[in-house]
Amino acid sequence: MEQKPTDSKELALADAKDIEDESTEGSGLIDFIEQRYTKSETYRRTDEIRWLKAYRNYRGLYSPDVQFTETEKSRVFIKVTKTKVLAAYGQVIDVLFTGNKFPLSVDPTVLPDGVADSVSFDAKDQAKPAEIPYGPEASANIPKGFTLDNIEDMLGGLKDDLKDIKGLKMGPGKTPTSATFEPAMVAAKKMEKKIHDQLDESGASKHLRSTAFEMALFGTGVMKGPFATNKEYPKWNDDGTYSPLIKTVPEASHVSIWDFYWDPDANNTEDCQFVIERHKMSRTQLRKLKTRPYFRKNVIDQLIREGEGYVKKYWEDDLKDYANNSSIDRFEVLEYWGNVDISLLKENEVEVPPEFEDVGELQANIWWCNDKILRCVLNPFKPSKIPYYAVPYELNPYSLAGVGIGENMDDTQTLMNGFMRMAVDNAVLSGNLVFEIDETNLVPGQDLSVYPGKVFRRQGGAPGQSLFGTKFPNVSQENMQLFDKARQLADESTGLSSFSHGQTGVSGVGRTASGISMLMNAAAGSIKTVIKNVDDYLLGPLGKAFYSFNMQFDFDPTIKGDLEVSARGTESLMANEVRSQRLMQFLQIASQQSLMPFAKFPYIIREIAKAMDLDPDKVTNNMDEALRQAALLQQNQPPAPAGVPEQGVAGPPGVQDMTGGGGGNIGVGAAPAPGEQGFAGNVQQAIPPQA
Repeated sequence: MEQKPTDSKELALADAKDIEDESTEGSGLIDFIEQRYTKSETYRRTDEIRWLKAYRNYRGLYSPDVQFTETEKSRVFIKVTKTKVLAAYGQVIDVLFTGNKFPLSVDPTVLPDGVADSVSFDAKDQAKPAEIPYGPEASANIPKGFTLDNIEDMLGGLKDDLKDIKGLKMGPGKTPTSATFEPAMVAAKKMEKKIHDQLDESGASKHLRSTAFEMALFGTGVMKGPFATNKEYPKWNDDGTYSPLIKTVPEASHVSIWDFYWDPDANNTEDCQFVIERHKMSRTQLRKLKTRPYFRKNVIDQLIREGEGYVKKYWEDDLKDYANNSSIDRFEVLEYWGNVDISLLKENEVEVPPEFEDVGELQANIWWCNDKILRCVLNPFKPSKIPYYAVPYELNPYSLAGVGIGENMDDTQTLMNGFMRMAVDNAVLSGNLVFEIDETNLVPGQDLSVYPGKVFRRQGGAPGQSLFGTKFPNVSQENMQLFDKARQLADESTGLSSFSHGQTGVSGVGRTASGISMLMNAAAGSIKTVIKNVDDYLLGPLGKAFYSFNMQFDFDPTIKGDLEVSARGTESLMANEVRSQRLMQFLQIASQQSLMPFAKFPYIIREIAKAMDLDPDKVTNNMDEALRQAALLQQNQPPAPAGVPEQGVAGPPGVQDMTGGGGGNIGVGAAPAPGEQGFAGNVQQAIPPQA
């Protein structure tokens, strides 16, 4: 029988031995991951050179390999790259946040499965005695494969609200007294509201702005998430004690392109077999990892005792204004997401479900530092996917790293700097006289410096001039013409016209309002592709990830449905003024008596509010609220004089006059029923609520 150590020194030695065994048992796994990390780092070297050039051009710094001749005195750097990058960044942000919210929406699919697209009931049936909820006439409206018993399962979040409704049928109502509800749309809007709240809680807008900036400058922006994190909300009790509220929220964050290492054989993140993120952590940040699940606390304590061992990359000093040769008090922690052989996982005591024994490899999340594994678990997300999203500014079809503004105008930036230096050096030379002095006619030993009031003493000799001034020709104007040509080429190479970011002196067609509008629309053509890339490679996958996160970790049956997450960045490309004008024109056309039944006026009013940058939920009413508002107006209206027919109060478009007076066609009353004049959609009853 093994004797356990009892002395404190023996216990300490035993703990140290356990830590050593725990940190070295994953040596095979560490070698496997280190090989992938080295492969990615080697492949990324050419991209790092491109990023460094773009960064120097943005900051106005010459590269160390730039050599100046002895005759070049000027070291001027014209930072046109900075202007172009900020212009592109500003356009992307303006488009994405036009609606003052994260550009994501959730809608039901065209033919939703598992939840009804629409259900209806007849209001007259509710006054009848209690009977079987689903009559024989409902059978004709049941989709193939469903029975009367499982219609309740198709109601989604409205199941409890509609459980007491009699005569419920699939499909929209077809009688004047029918009420129609859309369970799929209700679930979609509840999910959308929840995702937007989570994005606001985690500050996703700020991280999206950081991603958009690196995307414009370097050509690629990266975000990660969602990950569950604890957020502290300040709260004080009645006695003054601080008692914060801790809430777990999903968080999406920005990842710098310099810390992102990807599978070199993949062209996008969906094809990547692995992704590695490099963290530079302090002691405090490393200790915080112990509060997160499945991190090995003993290994973290050992790392802290051993001390920091951060090794700088060659590009880190280039990103600093002042190179710091001293050591950095940080830990280099690497985070791996990707496929790992099952045998390596089992060696590190990772439990593999029996159904995956024959798969061969599984996705895992591994953290390591200084050849010690801090965490090793299977990918917790279902379906398994790598939670990183790299979006290119301009798509490079043969690489994950895209092309940015800095690379597009690298050559033109070099030309502009060269022409400007030549112009400055020539202006300095041509702005001063060069003197030629004949010393044979002057008294020896005189000071030959020239200044106003200078007197040169002359001695006997041949008569003639002793000082000759030479003025060099000024060719700086020709150099500036070449500079302007290079700047025009920069406009062409980047797709960003100079007038779009503040160039003055616009002539020709740009001097008129319609002309500048045409030029701005043409200039916005290049940004459309960029926004489409943001939708396809970032917003769409990120929104789907939030949807999957909520369904897996925060399941709510009221938001369950066959839903589709859509990115709405490209919808913001149309200027709000143009959109609002078109909506107002359509509203005027649809207000004609013969066309009113074909228009959805509540939707039109909400879209007009959105185009004016207003919150439609705060400034518009739904059908029930509109009817109540019209009733209040009717009550507050003064009585009509004797002998004058009572007129209806103007109500929302599509609402018929139900006062019985001889008023106009639009007044106060109930919504028109299907088939009646002025019907604008399905009647929405006050109960049950849809949102």
